[in-house]
Amino acid sequence: MTNLVLREDRDGLATLTLNRPDKLNALTVAMFQQLREQVQQLAADTGRIGLVLLRGAGKCFSAGHDLADIAHGERPPRPSFQADTIELLAELPQPVISAVHGHCYTGALELALAGDLIVAAESAKFADTHARWALTPVWGMSQRLPRRVGLAKAQEMTYTARTYSGAEAQAMGLVNWCVPDAAFEAELQAFTGAILANSWFSLRANKRLYRETDGLPLRAGLSHEIHRSEGRGPDMDQRIAAFMNKTRKPS
Repeated sequence: MTNLVLREDRDGLATLTLNRPDKLNALTVAMFQQLREQVQQLAADTGRIGLVLLRGAGKCFSAGHDLADIAHGERPPRPSFQADTIELLAELPQPVISAVHGHCYTGALELALAGDLIVAAESAKFADTHARWALTPVWGMSQRLPRRVGLAKAQEMTYTARTYSGAEAQAMGLVNWCVPDAAFEAELQAFTGAILANSWFSLRANKRLYRETDGLPLRAGLSHEIHRSEGRGPDMDQRIAAFMNKTRKPS
């Protein structure tokens, strides 16, 4: 069986790579099946994996939902299979970073939006082209995109179907970071390393807090944080002791 989604684990980082470079990583049912398997494994692997990076092989992140798959009458294992898989990715206990270079169109953008953070190369090209093909979103675009960039900007992207550069995406808040292509790999390594250096307990607990309080009124959100926060992690004492030992002046 062709490996349509590759996984590499290194120093607490799991990298999932969409692997149809000859087809610009266009998304098929088979690819989603393999992605779902990997995501389900990661959800149960919090002891070894603290952060997940999603990216594409070859020239781009992904050109989007494979139109040939749609035209030929794709048959997912059950209704809403792709949308449910994207939601499983978004709900991983570990933070998820989507790393985008080249094309990231429509279904690919819906997939990238499952990331807690999006890092883009200057070559990145983002678009919602549903309207170009007489389609409407079913993988989360209408909900995740306005929460990321605001309703007016989301409507602009949806109604015009125009393409936005990596720099434009950063300016509108779609991506957290946009870097020159030549520095993309080095920046990703530094970015992921900085996150993984923090407490994995805190990463998971903070992600849970953000997800559970998203959309709540301020008072309800504050109450949730105060009464349902996980508080101190098992590595707190060790981390504080290490800091104190590092900063203690020699006698």
